[in-house]
Amino acid sequence: KSKGKPNGKKPAPEEKKLYLEPEYTKSRITDFEFKELVMLPREIDLNEWLASNTTTFFHHINLQYSTISEFCTGESCQTMAVCNTQYYWYDERGKKIKCTAPQYVDFVMSSVQKLVTDEDVFPTKYGKEFPNSFESLVKKICKYLFHVLAHIYSSHFKETLALELHGHLNTLYTHFILFIREFNLVDPKETTIMDDLTEVLCSSSGSSSNGSGNGSSNSAGAQNHVKER
Repeated sequence: KSKGKPNGKKPAPEEKKLYLEPEYTKSRITDFEFKELVMLPREIDLNEWLASNTTTFFHHINLQYSTISEFCTGESCQTMAVCNTQYYWYDERGKKIKCTAPQYVDFVMSSVQKLVTDEDVFPTKYGKEFPNSFESLVKKICKYLFHVLAHIYSSHFKETLALELHGHLNTLYTHFILFIREFNLVDPKETTIMDDLTEVLCSSSGSSSNGSGNGSSNSAGAQNHVKER
């Protein structure tokens, strides 16, 4: 059922999503089979694989965001929004913080940087064990990185096109989504907001559709977004 606003006015028609235009979704920087690339190699420890990939995705997504960061300002992006969903940051004490998109991204990148450079969380020395909380921390990181990618698509795809970096963005998104699906790192409910794009980009990358229904729930992350219609 379509829901009208309380004042009786019809909701505004949804804007056409430029990033779903076929001429742009076809753009990639490689035709590599990412489904094979994300699979855990034999004789590689799962935590090692998660650590190396998560760190790499963090650096690539940070770099991708930096290309449009001058357009993502407190004035242009007054909230951290993706389509009709607004995200809030929660500080270490669990306090909910409403912030602009650049502030939110800064919170994400600063907190992830702190984690991936912490030897007690992402150990690099031989023989050092990963903490018991490692998988939950990786899930938290991936959820936040997804928010950043989704914001780039929903709010800054025009700038990405102007810079001719949409092929890089599509390739990065496809690789990232197939990785988090392979290891059930993000609750599918968290990523449904970009399902239309995921279907277009990942269906041609060997993605199996069953990856969207059996993810383990990240309850801490589920409360991190609030829909506003």
